[in-house]
Amino acid sequence: MVRFALLMLFSANLYAAVQHSDGAGVDIDTAANLYQAAEVREQVRASLVSMPGKIRQMFAVDAATITPKQLDAVDAAAKRGFQIAVFEPPALDAFANGLDAATVKKSLEFLASDVGRRMVAADVALARLDEATIDKIMSGQITTPSTPERDSLTTKLEEETQSTDSAVEIYLRIGRALAVGTAIGSGMDPVAADQRAERAAGAPQREDLGKSLREPLRRYLAYGYRDLSDADLQRLSAFLESRAGKRYVSAYNAAMSAGFDAMGKRCGEQIGESWRELAQAELAPPPAAPEPPPSPLMSPTPAPAH
Repeated sequence: MVRFALLMLFSANLYAAVQHSDGAGVDIDTAANLYQAAEVREQVRASLVSMPGKIRQMFAVDAATITPKQLDAVDAAAKRGFQIAVFEPPALDAFANGLDAATVKKSLEFLASDVGRRMVAADVALARLDEATIDKIMSGQITTPSTPERDSLTTKLEEETQSTDSAVEIYLRIGRALAVGTAIGSGMDPVAADQRAERAAGAPQREDLGKSLREPLRRYLAYGYRDLSDADLQRLSAFLESRAGKRYVSAYNAAMSAGFDAMGKRCGEQIGESWRELAQAELAPPPAAPEPPPSPLMSPTPAPAH
């Protein structure tokens, strides 16, 4: 499903939504087969390239109190924290928890179809776009020919994939995870940090963020699927409306939330540790200057040999 532009921008708790009361779930290997068929790793890996810059921007907003050394530490922490190896364990666990055998079977069948294969190829191509092109697409500078009927299909797909809700959730999860992780790494109270982040991500903020992202996401979706016909989009929509499709979307979004939450926390912890080390270095007294060697003119005259 298309949503990685917003992962690059940063994003109803979908993770909680897939804790199904029927106790269903599949093993990790089964979930990994579906994960591989959707080429999720390739999409996430591509989206991670820009994350250090995005994290730096989040901290640079407070440039009056953040030093250049602290920003450099943010860069280094983001490069270490936002790694596919950090993302995949929690993401696959959430993905497996949200699936059942019937959903896996029907989803694999769809992804193996002509429409499914071309949808995945479009998703991967979108994830690999450079940031300048993505900005132009989402701002409307780059457009694709459309009709009222196709616009309606695109809007429907955006709703069925829960793209905006997922993007908002991931953005807020990253911010909250960074706050908690930074508190842990700095030796501060993570509970208090979590409570402050929760208050800052209330319903009004979610609503405003969702409104600001919905239209850019629709443009992004329309551009990404520009080579799929209206009939292709209708077949994609039919899958998403099915029981298996709905459960696949819910599990997929939960996987994204869990994976980016883990990376955000890892990054935050490393930022906190680095900032604490910088602070300690600044408080430490400067090392004493070494005593200069004695001047030759002041050296004692060697005693005469007897």
